Amino acid sequence: MLLTKWGEDLNRQAPLSEYPRPQFVRDSYISLNGEWSLAFTEGEELPSAYEYKITVPFSPEAPLSGVNRVLKHSEYLVYEKRFTLPEGFNRGRVLLHFGAVDQIAKVLLGGKLIATHHGGYTPFTVELTDYLTDGENTLNVIVRDLCEDNEYSRGKQKTKRGGIWYSPQSGIWQSVWLESVPKEYIHSVRITPDFDHEQVHFDFDGADGVQIAVYDGDTLLADTTDVTVKLPDFKPWSPESPFLYNVTFRYGKDTVRSYFGMRKFSTGTDANGVPRLFLNNKPYFHNGLLDQGYYPDGFLTPPSNAAMEFDVKTVKACGFNMLRKHIKIEPLLWYHYCDVNGILVWQDMINGGGEYGLEVSALPFIGINLDDSNYKTFRRTSTEARELYYRELKEMVDTLYNCPCIALWVPFNEGWGQFDSAAAYELLKKWDPTRTVDSASGWHDRGVTDVISKHIYFTPIVVKQGDKPWLLTEFGGLSTRVKGHTFNNKMFGYKIYGSKQSLTAAYEKLFRKTIIPQIPKGLAATVYTQVTDVEDELNGLMTYDRKVMKIDKDVLQQINADVKL
Repeated sequence: MLLTKWGEDLNRQAPLSEYPRPQFVRDSYISLNGEWSLAFTEGEELPSAYEYKITVPFSPEAPLSGVNRVLKHSEYLVYEKRFTLPEGFNRGRVLLHFGAVDQIAKVLLGGKLIATHHGGYTPFTVELTDYLTDGENTLNVIVRDLCEDNEYSRGKQKTKRGGIWYSPQSGIWQSVWLESVPKEYIHSVRITPDFDHEQVHFDFDGADGVQIAVYDGDTLLADTTDVTVKLPDFKPWSPESPFLYNVTFRYGKDTVRSYFGMRKFSTGTDANGVPRLFLNNKPYFHNGLLDQGYYPDGFLTPPSNAAMEFDVKTVKACGFNMLRKHIKIEPLLWYHYCDVNGILVWQDMINGGGEYGLEVSALPFIGINLDDSNYKTFRRTSTEARELYYRELKEMVDTLYNCPCIALWVPFNEGWGQFDSAAAYELLKKWDPTRTVDSASGWHDRGVTDVISKHIYFTPIVVKQGDKPWLLTEFGGLSTRVKGHTFNNKMFGYKIYGSKQSLTAAYEKLFRKTIIPQIPKGLAATVYTQVTDVEDELNGLMTYDRKVMKIDKDVLQQINADVKL
């Protein structure tokens, strides 16, 4: 078993126990992570006995769960957790939060069904108030996960893993926690920086007349009930200076703390008429890495929050300014680390649909661009799954809207379950007009998008300037094996090298000879594959266990110093 250093030191009684939602903080918090009972069943009935003890929030398939069993398609997962609320905890309402449960979750308290959630990657909240009893309460979660067999969003999971597809997993895989709020409380807030007008706007759900206090460190800048707050001579947020304002919201007996960054994302042309991505009204080159957020011991679940922070800080220390969060929605703490450290984020939506074929593996390479309004083309024939895609897309935007780091949305990647990408673009622009959208990353672009998006691994990289910023949204994938730090004996990579030295030389040549010279010609952003190895893929700048840098930090810093406008 390949373990990270955090997995080696896992506290099974209180894993990932830090407060999980830094963008919307209350003092009320009880983590339910830790030991739960688990049964694999053939139906949805609660079992008379539980065969396993599982460490939540790790999926039963992940080594750190302590279960190490793969859910069969005919089976359900049934979880049980008993808890007693501390005296005085309930201030009016008690809310139960799930970071993510893959794929369909039914939540019961005291044997009564109180909520159902479809979608394996987005958070959801259940109110427990009316179902709680004095003393011990019994919480059950019943999970159904069909992986690729129902066209639901599944990410990079596949029942038969291998190559670019990874181990399947199921059930609870992000933090579970309780909080209590007054009967009248702030349900949510949308924070929208208005860079051009030197102000920030707040939209509240569930509350009117909220008292808003904005701080620069400990200095109070505004204390008002106006939902638009002027910030003359504000400090802008950028990767070079990731300044964050703190804000406190008070509504009756409810108090919430949050933060925001004053920044603006747009597109335009530079002084030479070249289309560019813009940050804060200036052309800005996004120099980033593909980041899949997998771990050998936790799979989709980080072995600790420190592991997520380590990845972000390492990327920053190497001189990159962006991460493309690939086919995964992370715990909210990951985005917080990007906010604080100054890393731009391109956020992918999770892919779904049926079994992929030539439409993604061959036809794009001979220049065939397919119509995604025919649902059979990309195996997205289920009406239910398409409707769920839009619900999850909205949930993703709502969940991440307040993160200053999010610069760009990617609704579809390489045609994986793609459908009606023009409609997805219009919805994203309606829900969030503040970010750029890459409608169809890689290929099968239907023309309704903010950028030109290309994945190039095998053919020469040649920038062909058009009327939109030209982004190299995946490339590289240079691989080498580091003995003792691999998931198995298999090896997948686009170009394979026998040593750290030869890999470093090839990486430097790629950037010095191909990438950097084309920036003046119109190259506006790059996404190198990738941050770490993932299972068979050995093309990371770090090994899968994060214990070895395959290319030294100082080398990457020197190269990245020149990857800019």
